Amino acid sequence: MRILTLLILLSFPCFAEHIEVPKQKWSFNGPFGTFKKDALQRGFQVYKEVCSTCHSMKHLAYRNLNALGFNEAEIKAIAAEHEITNAQPNLDGQMFKRKALPSDTFVSPYDNDNAARAANNGAFPPDQSLLVKARVGGADYLYALLVGYQSPPDGERVDAGRHYNIYFPGNQISMAPPLTEGQVTYADGTKATVAQMSHDVVTFLAFAAEPEMEQRKRMGVKVMIYLAVMTVIFYLTMRKIWAGVK
Repeated sequence: MRILTLLILLSFPCFAEHIEVPKQKWSFNGPFGTFKKDALQRGFQVYKEVCSTCHSMKHLAYRNLNALGFNEAEIKAIAAEHEITNAQPNLDGQMFKRKALPSDTFVSPYDNDNAARAANNGAFPPDQSLLVKARVGGADYLYALLVGYQSPPDGERVDAGRHYNIYFPGNQISMAPPLTEGQVTYADGTKATVAQMSHDVVTFLAFAAEPEMEQRKRMGVKVMIYLAVMTVIFYLTMRKIWAGVK
């Protein structure tokens, strides 16, 4: 039975191979971690100018960008840059396109999954809404993947349409290196190195996967304080009740 189980596991690379990636320092880690707005805004810029040409973000709404520091007018303008097919037909029974609203989720760069595959040599660009949660290693893995492109070692063959990446399982990935030095111009003057852009966009992707994280952590702290206070009260009450009992 053990041999059979081992053979089954080895037949699936996702179980058989676990790649260790370097740990990074993230502001959002830990019970008191928070998202830095400047990093989020830079990360959103990288996503908007680079990643959004191929990757969708179907579970994040434009209105969520208020957490990045954008005001209502700015969010409306960002959403209006995209068109969306209305869910309801017009009076003539025909579907029509309209400008996206803050209440809409991010508009996908492709009409459907087949169109996405056709535009990327058969490889499907995964939706990035929950990518940080969906990958083993989370933010550390995605950062490592973005900075892990290298020339293949001597004698190692890379298939056509693939690229060598030291952190991708099998080391061959269909996605070309998405980031190059100075690819974006940050409004705050931050130097746009590959490492900086990678760190910023992964921070944004972590926010996209859990936009309510800061609220959840604040609630958790309040609950722990409440439980600690009630524990003290209950203990003192117990001492008072049993004070006369020997």
